[in-house]
Amino acid sequence: MSCAPHLHDLARNARGYAPRVPSIFSRIVAGEIPAHRLREDDRFLAFLDVRPIRPGHSLVIPKEEIDHFFDLPDDLLADLMVFAKPVANAIRSVTGAARVGCAVVGVEVPHAHLHLVPVDSVGDLDFRKASEADQDELSALAERIRAAL
Repeated sequence: MSCAPHLHDLARNARGYAPRVPSIFSRIVAGEIPAHRLREDDRFLAFLDVRPIRPGHSLVIPKEEIDHFFDLPDDLLADLMVFAKPVANAIRSVTGAARVGCAVVGVEVPHAHLHLVPVDSVGDLDFRKASEADQDELSALAERIRAAL
C-alpha cells in the first residue's frame, strides 16, 4: 500500500501543492470560524490562541495558505515579522511579561504561523502547558491588547 497522496487529494496553489480542504486558519480568515482578532490587514492576521500556553499567547498568520513557515517568500516572511512586532509589544505591555517568545512549530495546522507567547523564563515556552481558555477571558484580553496597539 502506497503512502503517496493521490493527485485528486491535492490542489495546486500559487506556491505549490496545498490541501484541497482549507485549513482551520483559512476558515478563520474567511470568517467561517470565530476568533479573537487582534490585528489584521490585507495579508496578515493576528489572533489569540484558544489553547494558550499562557494568557496572551497569540498566532500570526499570512492570509495566503502556505503550509511550511520557511516556504514563505522572503518578502512575505519579512513583512509577517514586521506585522507581528506591534502585536508582540502590545502583548508584553498588557500581560506584564518580561519578553514575548516566538515559536515556529507547524505540525498541528498545515498553514504557516508564528506563535507569540508572553514569557518570564525559558520554561514558559512549553507547549505541554497549553489548555483550553475561557472565551469570556479571551474576549476581554483581546480587547485590552487591541487597545494597546
